[in-house]
Amino acid sequence: MLRQSFHSLSLQTSGEGFTDLTDALNREIGSSGLNNGLANLVALHTSCSLTINENADPRVLEDLAAFLRALVPAAGVRPLSGQGELRAWRHDDEGADDMPAHIRTALTATSLSLSFQQGRLLLGTWQAVYLWEHRARPHRRQLSLHLIGQ
Repeated sequence: MLRQSFHSLSLQTSGEGFTDLTDALNREIGSSGLNNGLANLVALHTSCSLTINENADPRVLEDLAAFLRALVPAAGVRPLSGQGELRAWRHDDEGADDMPAHIRTALTATSLSLSFQQGRLLLGTWQAVYLWEHRARPHRRQLSLHLIGQ
């Protein structure tokens, strides 16, 4: 018989970068009493995202962050050709990194569906689940974890 379990996770980021969620997620799954099933994880914010990526070489995360900063620069936007005037972001209510963070979130993912077995996430040898903070300042982030299984 399938059961459901809802969990809230709260974490403090240290500013732009990655926070490994894998151990915290495995603890929540383990404490749920569910052995096998599906975990749906949602970041409840518009300026951070979720990703599954390499956990062995920190240069992978550094390169990902550098690529996204180059794709969505904090200073503003130019035509895709690279030619033309830089237009500053109009939405800057919470600072210069506000609009770039929203765009970076739109280009990535705010939810993940992950299988779990024997009370642990099914991940590859070199994989981890990360919250990707797109804001420069530290933020308190809330996540929703919905587990369905038996």
